[in-house]
Amino acid sequence: MESAVQRALPAGRDRRRWIGWAMSALVIAFLLMDATMKLLALPVVLEAGGPLGFAGAQVARRLGAVLLACTLLYAAPRTAVFGAILLTGYLGGSVATHVRVGSPLFTHALFGVYLGVLLWGGLFLRDAGLRSLIPFRTKR
Repeated sequence: MESAVQRALPAGRDRRRWIGWAMSALVIAFLLMDATMKLLALPVVLEAGGPLGFAGAQVARRLGAVLLACTLLYAAPRTAVFGAILLTGYLGGSVATHVRVGSPLFTHALFGVYLGVLLWGGLFLRDAGLRSLIPFRTKR
């Protein structure tokens, strides 16, 4: 005879995976938008990049290409962990750049950290292999 807990497990797993994909989708959508803006070297990107030390369309396009490649790796389930590692490095560079130029801490400098937490949190919830490497136990 099947208990109520056993019947509830698949729904919990599906919900966890759905929430993980929703979190990942937010990250992916934001990063794809950012990469596209950089690849197009939009004026807003060029204006914002100057004070950060990233002047010029060529620099913006290169950053956009790197960001696009890393984001696509993160979006594909088979390469998601590798993509997450690469994006962590990219976001770390963003944090370092904002700290270097004295950007506001909670709104600008730590934005890469917020995005990284969402990135890894979504991957943790949607990837059973990653959860097995990083066990997170709660009391039952």
